[in-house]
Amino acid sequence: MKKILTTAILCAGLVGFTACDSFLDEDPKSSLTLDTYYKTSADIIGNVNYLYRDGAPDKMGNMTGAYRGSSLSVMNMVTGYFVNEYEGQEVDCSYARQLTRQDFTQSCCNYLTNDTWKSCYKSINVANAVIKYVDGVEMDNQAQYKAEARFFRALNYFYLVKMFGDVPMVTEPTEDATLVEYPTRTAASEVFNTVIIPDLQFAVENLPNATFAGNSHRVTKYAADMLLADVYMRLGEYANAVTPLKDVINSGKFALATNDNLAEGSAFNKLRTTDDLPEVIYAREYDAAISPNGNIPVHAFNLISPTFFANSSTGNKYSLWVNVYGVSERYLNVYGEKDLRAQMNQFFHRTYTHPVDGTTLDMKMLCNWYWYDETAILETGKGTKDWNFYRYAETLLSAAEAIAQSSGVNAEAAGYLAQVKARANMEG
Repeated sequence: MKKILTTAILCAGLVGFTACDSFLDEDPKSSLTLDTYYKTSADIIGNVNYLYRDGAPDKMGNMTGAYRGSSLSVMNMVTGYFVNEYEGQEVDCSYARQLTRQDFTQSCCNYLTNDTWKSCYKSINVANAVIKYVDGVEMDNQAQYKAEARFFRALNYFYLVKMFGDVPMVTEPTEDATLVEYPTRTAASEVFNTVIIPDLQFAVENLPNATFAGNSHRVTKYAADMLLADVYMRLGEYANAVTPLKDVINSGKFALATNDNLAEGSAFNKLRTTDDLPEVIYAREYDAAISPNGNIPVHAFNLISPTFFANSSTGNKYSLWVNVYGVSERYLNVYGEKDLRAQMNQFFHRTYTHPVDGTTLDMKMLCNWYWYDETAILETGKGTKDWNFYRYAETLLSAAEAIAQSSGVNAEAAGYLAQVKARANMEG
C-alpha cells in the first residue's frame, strides 16, 4: 500500500508537459517531455499510480477542505436531505440544496466546477499518455497497466459526463503546448460509446481476477465490472448491466460483512473501522504516515463539538469541526422501523459519549457516525480509514434492480435484495 501511495505522490510533478528545449545533454526532470519520459517500466508505473490519487478518485473520496465534503457530496445535496453547516461560505452547497444553482453560475464555477474539470482532464491526459506509450515499453504486466489507465480514463469521463453532460472527448495526450486548441464538446452518448464502455470492457478482460486487497490495493476486473454496470444503468441498459454484476457475484470472492451483534460489532461498524473486508471491491487508500484522510474524522461532528473535546482528558486534536454533510431527520424515513441502518451509532448519531471521560455531547442534529475514527479523534489527529467506493452490498442491490428492470421481478432478483435487507433487519 505505502509503495503505491508514495510513488503516486512523487510522480505528481511529472505528469505535465513542456515546450522548453533542454539546455544540457541530460534530460532534467523539470524539462521532461513525453517522448523522453515514457521509456521505462518505472515511468509507466509511476504515472498509473498517480491516477489512483487525482481526478475522479480524489473528487469522490477526498474532503476538499475543512469546510466542505467531497465534490460528489454536493451533487447529492440537490435532494434537500443534506446540508453543510458552512453553506453560507460554501455557497455551491447552498445553491445545490435550494435548487438555485442556475441563478449563480459564476459562483458555482468558482467553487466547484473549475477544479473538477481541471483535475479530471489532467488525469485523462496522463491516462492517454500511458495508453499511447505503454506498448513500446518492455515491462511485465504490460496489459494490466494499460487496463488500469483505461479504467481511470473511463472513470474520469464518467464523472465528467454525470456532472456536465456533453464534454470534450480527448483521447490523445497533449504533447506540444504550441499546438493546443480548446476542443469542442462531444455528445455524451458518443463519449460513452467511444471511450467509456470500450475502456471498461478492455479493463474487465485485462485486469487481475482478484480482490482489491489481494491485488496489492490495485484495481481489479471486479472494480471494472462495477463501474461498467454503473455506466449501463446510467444509460438505462439494464440487461447489459446484469452481466458484469453477475460476474462479481459468481466469482465467489466477495461477501457481505456480518453482524456479530447490533452494536459495535455490527456490519456497519465493521465497515466504519476496518479496511480490506471481503465486502470491499474498490476503495481509496489512506495511511497515517504518507496520506491521512484529512478532515474526515471531524466531519462526524458539528460546530459545537470542539469545546467539548478541548475540555476532555484527551484534548482537541483538530482545529476545525464542521458537519459538512448533515443529515435531515426526514432522511431517516427511507428506512423501516426495524432497519439497523437507521439506529444511532450505525451510520448516524446525535449524541456522543466520550469513551474515557464518560461525558456526553449533545450535537442537537444528525451527524455522520460512519466517519468517526476513535484513534484519530482521541489520540493522533490523523485518520487512516479507507474510503470505500464499491462494496458487495451495492453489487447485490444493483443486480436486483437490473434484473427486475430487464426481466421482471423474479426469484433471483428477490434473493439478491433479501440478502441486503436481512443484514439490515434488527430481527434477522
